[in-house]
Amino acid sequence: MATKKLNSSEEPVVPAAIRPVYDTIAVLTDTFCREHLTEEYAVLCRQLAGALARKRPSPLLGGKPTTWACGIVRTIGWVNYLDDRNQKPHMKLTAIDKAFGVAESTGQGKSKAIRSLFKIHNSEPQWTLPSQKKPTAMSWMIPINGFIVDARILKREFQEEALRKGLIPYIPEKEDR
Repeated sequence: MATKKLNSSEEPVVPAAIRPVYDTIAVLTDTFCREHLTEEYAVLCRQLAGALARKRPSPLLGGKPTTWACGIVRTIGWVNYLDDRNQKPHMKLTAIDKAFGVAESTGQGKSKAIRSLFKIHNSEPQWTLPSQKKPTAMSWMIPINGFIVDARILKREFQEEALRKGLIPYIPEKEDR
């Protein structure tokens, strides 16, 4: 199932019963991202908060909004290597905990719970900042009949189908091969 990309002005669809909690968390993550990170981080944090709100039952109904906000920002930061000194912006994940007034073990635990719930890994495409998405050799590897194939060598019709399904970043030109 493909997820709709949000731009900075769009909000994810959230059940009415969860909306107040989601709104509180979104304000916390937006404020943090505005003060310390970027709008790209804010958009992804809202998307992740929306995904948590849509889970049944929503885990957002248990726990403090500040703890969830911390875990959400920490998760998006972890996926995007926020703690790598070569990244801009750069921030230690423990600094996120301090900014939210959450114990380091609590922030780390909430982020781990979120990552486990959605099976999130480093550089997970859905949760990677758009500015960080650069096609790599792995971007072109797709499964066909049980085999992993480089989509750049496939016929155009197969590439178009792979693009439609969100399996490849774009239709490669001959120089991409």
